[in-house]
Amino acid sequence: MGWRFAERVYEIRYLGTSPLAGTAPRTDVTVPATPFSVPATAEQLERVATALRANGFAAEVLDDAAAARTRVKELVPEGTGVLTGAGETLRSSGIDEDINASGRYDAVRPRVLAIGRATGADEIRRLVGVPDFVVHSVAAVTETGSLVLASGSGSQLPATAGGAARAVWVVGAQKVVPDLRAALRRVEEHALPLENTRAQAAYGMPGAVNRLLVLHAEPHPGRDTVLLLREAVGY
Repeated sequence: MGWRFAERVYEIRYLGTSPLAGTAPRTDVTVPATPFSVPATAEQLERVATALRANGFAAEVLDDAAAARTRVKELVPEGTGVLTGAGETLRSSGIDEDINASGRYDAVRPRVLAIGRATGADEIRRLVGVPDFVVHSVAAVTETGSLVLASGSGSQLPATAGGAARAVWVVGAQKVVPDLRAALRRVEEHALPLENTRAQAAYGMPGAVNRLLVLHAEPHPGRDTVLLLREAVGY
């Protein structure tokens, strides 16, 4: 079997020696990473608060974690069923201890920890899915007024998405980003490595981002209160 040519093309190429304008792309330039640990300015925080309010969230700008701790006690009535998010913000601020160890609330997390996973999975799912209140933080908040959460198991997301009757969000100033694209970068490049280190030490297993939740707006005004702090708290 031989070759059969259907078409022949005669092409002339010229070799030019005159210099071309422009320069080759540089490969020795390092683009600095976005400083996801730097607190937002006062102007940025006010811009975020305004955008959140326009999207149906209540938003307050507070000085620090101590102020947030006091405000959470004012917002959440004693005796209320409360689920706290598993995050460094609530742990480091003392809010987690206030809710789960003070005896002032019907705290969901201690009840869940007392239930055997093998036989009580359905009960756990119901407890964490529809509490009266959820108190949580976020991985990022955008200047356009969206909240972004990341989760390994997704167990807390039903309550935060709408299962809880009320929600309080405690957000450190370093979590402010311009838009959703930057928020997703913050999750992957900043929050996940830090959470991975914590999870390895606490549970002997890596952290993971298996679920993402984005709250662009609140259709039920009065449900969500976002506490924006002027200081960096948590991741």
